[in-house]
Amino acid sequence: MKIAITGGAGFIGGRLARALSEQGHEVVILDTAATPAVDVTDAQAVMDALEGVDAIYHLAAQHRDDVRPVQLYYDVNVGGAENIVAAAEKHGIETILFTSSVAVYGLNAGESREDSVPEPFNDYGKSKLESEKVLERWAGKDPGRRTLLMVRLVATFGPGNRGNIFTLIDQIYRGKFMMVGSGRNCKSVAYVGNVVAFLSYALSVFKPGIHICNYADKPDLNMRDMVARIRENFGLSGLGPKVPYAVGFAGGKTFDVAAKFTGRTFPISAVRVQKFCADTVVNADKLKETGFTAPFSLEDGLREMIAAEFPDREDAARHAG
Repeated sequence: MKIAITGGAGFIGGRLARALSEQGHEVVILDTAATPAVDVTDAQAVMDALEGVDAIYHLAAQHRDDVRPVQLYYDVNVGGAENIVAAAEKHGIETILFTSSVAVYGLNAGESREDSVPEPFNDYGKSKLESEKVLERWAGKDPGRRTLLMVRLVATFGPGNRGNIFTLIDQIYRGKFMMVGSGRNCKSVAYVGNVVAFLSYALSVFKPGIHICNYADKPDLNMRDMVARIRENFGLSGLGPKVPYAVGFAGGKTFDVAAKFTGRTFPISAVRVQKFCADTVVNADKLKETGFTAPFSLEDGLREMIAAEFPDREDAARHAG
């Protein structure tokens, strides 16, 4: 098959491109970091790049917590989806696999299932939900022929990622991390090797129609366990210093003000404190029903990421001391 991947030069997309190529597929990458560069907000470039394609993996997105202006979330995430479906319409492409996000469920939403009522709390989640609706309208025009799989991903980590889990690991390594709140809140997370394996597997599993599937590697970890396991990889014991939630949230607000006036980005923000202390748990029963078996455990993934990103990890004890 000839398969296009938007965001195909990114953290997940690059690995997916290699996996699909190894399976014998012809892969077309749409990414601002690719050669030639293709921006999903450029309707004509997307139209040209998708000619002759059999299936699309739509991964490209603005996803950081601190994107400014916030309109970029909608320009890229929603506008990009609109350009993708316009090209799919013109070229007769009938299969799209879209990486959405559990951010559509909101914070402290309980064990969210695919049929839970979405209540996104930030612009990233809102833009992802709008993107889903764009794709659903496309698939709904011919549900007997068109296949749409929307994979609502949890926070995904692995070597090369610079998201919130990397920030957590890095702060622990540098001796700058403080546990905010009790740490009893649970997080559903995923290792990139497992996500890529599922996306590759899903191409031949889902039939025509609209499908939504949460992706999370189980069992979930609470933040105390996650922090403790990361610290163990650095030769550190316990949880390190702790502060109440109110103190941590006030500190995040302070960094938000500093970011606004200096134009700098900081590893701490009010949103990140909220997300760190929130329960973000999703139900993965539907994932299990597909027959997919994750090749790696979360512990495998954390060990690999720490070994790759922090080869001098024994220095963490010195930083902490």
